[in-house]
Amino acid sequence: MHLGGELLTIGGLFIIAYVLGRLGKTIGLPAIPIYMVVGLIASPHTPWIGLNVESHTIELIATFGLILLLFNLGLEFDQEEFYGNAGKLLVSGGTYVAINMGVGFAFGFSLGWGTREALIIAGMTATSSSAIVTKLLIELRRLANDETPMILGVTVIEDVFIAVYLAIVSVVLSGDTNLWAVVGKLGLAFGFLIVMFTLARFAGKWVSKIFATRDDELFTVLFFGLAVMFGGIGDLLGVTDAIGAFVIGLLCGATRYRDRIEQLALPMRDVFAAFFFVNFGLGLDLSTFGEVLWPVLGAIGMTVVLNAVAGQLVARMNGFDVQQGINTAVILVNRGEFALILATLSAAAGLEARITAFAGLYVLVMAVLGPLLAVNSDRIGRLVVRPARVARLRTRLRARLGRGGAGRPGAVPAGPALDEAIETAAVAGVADQDAAAAARKAERDRQFAEEFALVEAAGREERDNGSPGPTTGEPVTSPVEIPAERPKRPARQRDPEY
Repeated sequence: MHLGGELLTIGGLFIIAYVLGRLGKTIGLPAIPIYMVVGLIASPHTPWIGLNVESHTIELIATFGLILLLFNLGLEFDQEEFYGNAGKLLVSGGTYVAINMGVGFAFGFSLGWGTREALIIAGMTATSSSAIVTKLLIELRRLANDETPMILGVTVIEDVFIAVYLAIVSVVLSGDTNLWAVVGKLGLAFGFLIVMFTLARFAGKWVSKIFATRDDELFTVLFFGLAVMFGGIGDLLGVTDAIGAFVIGLLCGATRYRDRIEQLALPMRDVFAAFFFVNFGLGLDLSTFGEVLWPVLGAIGMTVVLNAVAGQLVARMNGFDVQQGINTAVILVNRGEFALILATLSAAAGLEARITAFAGLYVLVMAVLGPLLAVNSDRIGRLVVRPARVARLRTRLRARLGRGGAGRPGAVPAGPALDEAIETAAVAGVADQDAAAAARKAERDRQFAEEFALVEAAGREERDNGSPGPTTGEPVTSPVEIPAERPKRPARQRDPEY
């Protein structure tokens, strides 16, 4: 078998991916849309470029990429964080997923493509790309931010949701209409998940013994073999190969060799996942993008708005301010590999053909838009939050200090210095009490300066003209009380003994 031509083509594709990836990094783009574009360039549906690579050429390698994506997702699942803060995480992450999933399901129905298609579209729009989220937090140096643990907690809940959701989707996509058969498949799927989650929680010590080897080669062969084998088990049980790979990754992550597995598995994941994304791009057809343009634009607008709402809601539930809610929303708005996995499953199940084009265009746009929003989250905060905050603070300060505060203790008469102090304090965003004190001090200083200047002018005129006052001879009065000169103390009698 001569494979020189195929090897040359695949190698050339990845060189192109490298070049485009380097260019994309300069503007902060993640790798996922780059690989999809490379696949689109080489697609048989893009004959004018001339590469014409068939999907079956790399289909098996792309399947390894899918398995390793989910294996690493399970491996990185933070069980201690989940079980230690399960209540808080379920409320925060569950709220985020429920908002996006519920509206996404309604949006899918509105397209009129069918109930199963609506379920797939809801899943695409409901969850973030954990790979892009984690990478952005590292590259933007936000791991130390106060809201970052909350963001990572939401991604943990999303991982659990993905596992449950894929189990349900696998049964729905099977097309079985017999009620008891569907119930049986659902029971088998959830039973498989429960058993594996239980093993991951309590059997990590015993599973660690399987990995007790210092040989990196054998160690890598073992965990890769387990990932592929459980992917096959999941597929045979009807819960998809993705779920099988996720749960064995979860179990491997419970062992004391987790860090070593992750160190060796990440480069493998990146290489094989590149095949998965390129292979998905090979199935895209530019001519079909026009058919899904308006649905994709609607989905993008819906995703951005829902994430803005959910981000603020989750931030408020955890005691964070509006800017931290914006940081949360723009990080979690990214969509990526999970949408493509769902599109692959729907294509295999023979669902609406437009879903593949929808997922491809949706992920291409969101994987570019998401990082751009994340990089500019502070600017977005200044544009959105600052004007409203300044207006509210300005109104409160005027009510407290002058206008509307007359007759109240500590109220200050209106004046240009007071207005200027209020404006300065409001724009600076200082607290009400500090702004009130600053404004009162500014007004007192202004009045004192004016009266002092008046007294000085009167004194100079009296010295020059020898008259007691500037015009009437009456003493100059001032609303500012000048304390009388303190009388001299009588000399203290000294004790004669001293």
